[in-house]
Amino acid sequence: MPVYSMTGYASAQHSTNTAGTETDSKLPAGQLGLEIRSVNSRFLDLSFRLPEDLRQFEPALRDLLQTKLKRGKLEVRASIEIAAATGVADPTPRMLQRLNAVQDSVKAWLPTAAPLSVSDVIRLSAAEQTGTHDWSAAVLPLADKALEALLDARAREGARLSTMLLDHIAQLRVLAQQAIPLVPKLVEQNRQRFLTRWKDAMALTDGTTLPEAAQDRALTEATAFAIRIDVAEEITRLGSHLDEIERLIKKGGEIGKRLDFLIQELHREANTMGSKSATLELTHISVDIKVLVEQMREQVQNIE
Repeated sequence: MPVYSMTGYASAQHSTNTAGTETDSKLPAGQLGLEIRSVNSRFLDLSFRLPEDLRQFEPALRDLLQTKLKRGKLEVRASIEIAAATGVADPTPRMLQRLNAVQDSVKAWLPTAAPLSVSDVIRLSAAEQTGTHDWSAAVLPLADKALEALLDARAREGARLSTMLLDHIAQLRVLAQQAIPLVPKLVEQNRQRFLTRWKDAMALTDGTTLPEAAQDRALTEATAFAIRIDVAEEITRLGSHLDEIERLIKKGGEIGKRLDFLIQELHREANTMGSKSATLELTHISVDIKVLVEQMREQVQNIE
């Protein structure tokens, strides 16, 4: 199953037949356009910008999107374009009769009202002819076409994000391997340093402290220091989280929320490693790990 990004864009258009080919009228050609824009969001957030002629289709469009999408902030925008008439609109006798009746009714109440001109009649006739397109049979198929294109776009973006995350995982594994041998070496160095300091201190005393007790005290301090700087547990958990992230990416599907939680855990382990760092080299490794984890966090927020 692919990994889907929540970021994507798709559009689709449907054109009517040319003027004079639709039944019972000489309608100019028209085009219905539909756009879907998607960005990341914690939940599925749908908004619609539809012309008044298409408002009735909003519930059906909402149901269609909810069956295929789980997360993301989506804006669905539709537009209707009617081609300009190639000639002067020809008013029908029925329309002229209706306009005459309306004019008589208006003059009965407003005797001083100006009569309809020829240009008024032509304009009203053109408006009536261009307003009778029926888009009911085209809206949902067009929306389904745009939705499939959006899913394809989100899948392509998801594949790119997956590749980037897997690359970051490989880099984190390398950094973790670099950190593993540093701790035992550092522990041994500080153990020898503690023993040397205690021997120097014993040389300045009056002999009231037994050498064995001094050595035990030095070893105890060295052990406590080793515990404080030991990052083996953090590295183990880091590797475990990386294994799970890699498994989820290869599995695909709706993994965004689980990845977001695992990234938080990675960040926590990286912070702990940084706080335990006792050498400059280990500090540099922990900083590099934090940078990679932060980059992963930004990308994971776009995954559905």
